[in-house]
Amino acid sequence: MSRASVTDLGVAGFDGFISSHQLVLVDFWAEWCGPCKTMHPVFERMARAYRTIKFARVNVDQSQIIAQRFAVQSIPTFLMFQNGREAQRMVGAVGEPGIHMVAKKFLGRV
Repeated sequence: MSRASVTDLGVAGFDGFISSHQLVLVDFWAEWCGPCKTMHPVFERMARAYRTIKFARVNVDQSQIIAQRFAVQSIPTFLMFQNGREAQRMVGAVGEPGIHMVAKKFLGRV
């Protein structure tokens, strides 16, 4: 059981998923986005490292309503949701350091 899953979210399940978990980190991405593709394996590794955070992806081309709702203008954009509300935003290919930083901040680790 070394594989933690990254959940693909669309319009139908987004709100339910976000509100049913305390911490959710969402990657807003698109197929045509090179930096997004670079971040996919990093995001999957971080999902395995931080199992108490739920990791999810939203394809902005398939779920434009969600991207517009959260004013996602550049991709990749990573939004941390805490108790169903946006708590932090990171824009760009932030790499492992960026994901570690936000994960540790919300898990209360030093």
